[in-house]
Amino acid sequence: MTDQTASEPSAVVRLADYTRADVEEILGVGDDPFGVAYAGLSWLPKDVHFGVRGASGRLVAHTGLLRLPLTVGGVDLDVMGVGGVAVSAETRGRGLARTVVGAALDHARTLGPRYALLFCRPPLVALYRRLGFREVAGDVHVEQPEGRVVVMPLRTMWAPLHEGAAWPEGPVRLRSLPM
Repeated sequence: MTDQTASEPSAVVRLADYTRADVEEILGVGDDPFGVAYAGLSWLPKDVHFGVRGASGRLVAHTGLLRLPLTVGGVDLDVMGVGGVAVSAETRGRGLARTVVGAALDHARTLGPRYALLFCRPPLVALYRRLGFREVAGDVHVEQPEGRVVVMPLRTMWAPLHEGAAWPEGPVRLRSLPM
């Protein structure tokens, strides 16, 4: 049975690493698998990875996490960056993004930060809203190589990781490269 016709993928698993070959296994071969090259940004790799394998064992979905330093309204805090969200074309529409992002957020809740943060292309905002994320109002500044600080051209979204967590007010600066 192929992954395309499989009725149920395997459960979410924590992956030891996530390589370019894994990205290609999910999204296919290409120079810009996430469609964000136009932003011209340098990105950090995630350090915790969750995946879903189809019935054949092929990796069909992924989400990564990375703890990041952020300043909002002059207050320093850590957030759990969510990134590298990928679902293979033939398995989209089956709730795999919800499954793999949910597993990553469940893990992030055990690590302390009050918020999860992600960057996405505008067409994906509705998906992430359905997954519990909310848009950050205003510009978000992120660091880039050679000490440059730029306005993030992608949409920035956050999700509470703990009961009662409300996004703080004020200017937002990621004190690192984006994830």
